[in-house]
Amino acid sequence: QVQLVESGGGLVQPGGSLRLSCVASGRDFSTNSMGWYRQAPGKQRELVALVTHGGTTNYADSVKGRFTISRDNAKNTVYLQMNTMKPEDTAVYYCALFAARTSWGRGTQVTVSS
Repeated sequence: QVQLVESGGGLVQPGGSLRLSCVASGRDFSTNSMGWYRQAPGKQRELVALVTHGGTTNYADSVKGRFTISRDNAKNTVYLQMNTMKPEDTAVYYCALFAARTSWGRGTQVTVSS
């Protein structure tokens, strides 16, 4: 059974940076695409960034140029580097592993506020 554990969330001021990490256990995830989603209060969960097993990345328009997704297959870890953060980035951020069934982490809260 796949387990995904996110970390790195917290409170940051507008313009600041955070790096989220997601460690996968229970399987070798090197052949799977991985993604970061977020859900703000009262809104639907949305895809923020995705990285394929081959390293191809894709981003939501709202975060292009500010966020970077990366993966370290040796550590079974996927990262989300978030720079120049805005209050509208405030949300719970979830890690996802795409397989026959998508697996989800429990999420980590990110709050951007002065």
